[in-house]
Amino acid sequence: MNSFFDKVKHLADEHDEKVDQALEKVGDVIDERTGGKYTEHIEKGVAAAQEYTGKNDTQP
Repeated sequence: MNSFFDKVKHLADEHDEKVDQALEKVGDVIDERTGGKYTEHIEKGVAAAQEYTGKNDTQP
């Protein structure tokens, strides 16, 4: 199981910009569906996920 997570982490590192963009879009969809009630929490979650995806983060 450990090698699976290593592969996922490696792919996320290689494609960091695309992963960050996808996370941003997912956050926008969730925010829209919740009517903006949890915008601050969603933005924090997206930022934390983007930080975790790789060393060459495109969005802080």
